[in-house]
Amino acid sequence: MAAMVAVIFLAGSSYALSGEDEFPVTIDHAFGQTVIETRPERVATVAWANHEVPLALGVVPVGFAAAGFGDEDGDGLLPWVKARLDELDADTPALFDEGDGIDFEAVAATQPDVILAAYSGLSQSDYDTLSMIAPVVAYPDSPWATDWREMIRMNAAGLGMAKEGEALIGRLEDEISDAAGEYPELTGKSAMFITHLDTTDLSVIRFYSANDARVKFFQELGLSLPQSVRDATKEGQFSGEVSAELIDRFEDVDIFVSYGTQELLDRLKADPLVARMPAVADGAVVLLGNDAVGTGANPTPLSISWVLDEYVAMLADAARKSE
Repeated sequence: MAAMVAVIFLAGSSYALSGEDEFPVTIDHAFGQTVIETRPERVATVAWANHEVPLALGVVPVGFAAAGFGDEDGDGLLPWVKARLDELDADTPALFDEGDGIDFEAVAATQPDVILAAYSGLSQSDYDTLSMIAPVVAYPDSPWATDWREMIRMNAAGLGMAKEGEALIGRLEDEISDAAGEYPELTGKSAMFITHLDTTDLSVIRFYSANDARVKFFQELGLSLPQSVRDATKEGQFSGEVSAELIDRFEDVDIFVSYGTQELLDRLKADPLVARMPAVADGAVVLLGNDAVGTGANPTPLSISWVLDEYVAMLADAARKSE
C-alpha cells in the first residue's frame, strides 16, 4: 500500500511529508523543489542563523557560518550558540567564513547530507552550486524575508523533525506573549526600523521593509506596522529607501529603532529634515549596538530567549516617550 502523504502549507510553500516524518521529504521553495531521500545524519547550514534550528532541536551541524555581527569575543559564535553547544556537550563544528559570500569548498569539505538555508539571500547560482554538494532547503519566497517561524518549519522539515519544530515554535510563542504582556504601553504604538544611515549624509533614509523579520517581530511584541512603511515596501525586497525630503510621510511612526550610537542620535536631532519626524523629536528612539541585543533584534530560534526581556524593555521605554 502506498504511504499516505501529508502536506503542510506555509506562506505559499508546501512541505510534503510521507507518513510520520518518514522519508523522502519534499520541500518546495523559491528555486523549485528539493527531495531529501533519507534522514540526514550530517547537516550543514549556510547564511544567518539557520544552524540554530538543528541546535535547538538537539542536532549538532557539521558546519555553519561563522558569526560576524554581534560576535563580541571574535570566536565566530554568538553567545546563545556557544551556550547551546555547551549544553549539548559538543565541540565547535567547522565555521564557514562568509565575509565574501558562501565558501562552497568549506561546505563541501564537511560532506553534508543536507544544507539548510531557509533564511538566506541565496542567488540561483548559489543554490545550483550548493545543490551539487547536497540537497538544499532554500527560502520560500524572497531573499532575507523568511521569519523565524518559517525558518524553523522549513529547516525542521528538512531534518525530518516537523513535529519537534512545531513544538519549538509553540514554546517561543509563549515566551514572546509573556514578555510582551508585561508592557501594555506597547499596544497601539507603531515602530519603524531604520538602518545603514550615513551620519555624514542624511539625505537618504534607509529602512527595513514590512518583509523583514525584524519588522515582523514588532507586531508579535504588540506594536503595529506604520502604514507609511507598508506603502514604501516593495514586493520581494527586505529593505527600502526614501529621500529625507519625504520624511513627513513617516509622521505615523511612534518609535524609531536603528543600529547606532549617541552620535547618530545627535546628528538626527540636528538635521533639519529628519528632526521633524515625531519619533526623533520625542526621543522615542531605540539605538542598538553590535552586541547580543542588537543581534537578537533579528529574532532567531536561540536568540529570542536570550535577549527578549531586555529588547522589549527598551522598546517599552521608547513607547513611553512617544506622544
